[in-house]
Amino acid sequence: MTATPERVALAGAEADHYRAAFPSGEADRLFAVLRRELDWREATIRLFGRAVTQPRLSAWYGDAPYTYSNLTWPARPWPDPLPAIKARVEALAGQSFNGVLANLYRDGRDSMGWHADDEAELGPDPVVASVVFGTARRFLFKRKDDAHRKLEVALGHGDILVMGPGTQRHWLHAVPKTAKPVGERINLTFRLITAS
Repeated sequence: MTATPERVALAGAEADHYRAAFPSGEADRLFAVLRRELDWREATIRLFGRAVTQPRLSAWYGDAPYTYSNLTWPARPWPDPLPAIKARVEALAGQSFNGVLANLYRDGRDSMGWHADDEAELGPDPVVASVVFGTARRFLFKRKDDAHRKLEVALGHGDILVMGPGTQRHWLHAVPKTAKPVGERINLTFRLITAS
């Protein structure tokens, strides 16, 4: 496992990138198990007063419910292999987590728009850890107070990105669509729900 992270150059924020935190063979195995075993669902959220189906499949597991965009995921027990993945992420992040939002990007049409993981139930300055299994996709940051300040991070198979203090407060992030033929990608974002 990579013990020394690369610091991502986000002004006013701390973010650390651990390359190949899950070595290739292990990452392959975890991708296959997660793809098969998680309860992937097409979720509908409300944006600007209208119902919109998210362009990806999602699942939530955690000790508490989680709400964003008028969608509430109930608390659910952690299936294998999520507890073992969580333990490795917590060791690197120096932070405990009690929930994980899993997203499955089936092809280049699946995406995640600009947003920050800054819901009130995550506290005023949350730490969010992101784990990637599968095909690499563009992962973009954009400064909230200056849309021209952008940064791209190449997150590969088995990588962990720990978005620490300041990241959700000052930056948005996104996974844009692509017309290129790409394989499936699973992203696990670990969070600490501090209030419900």
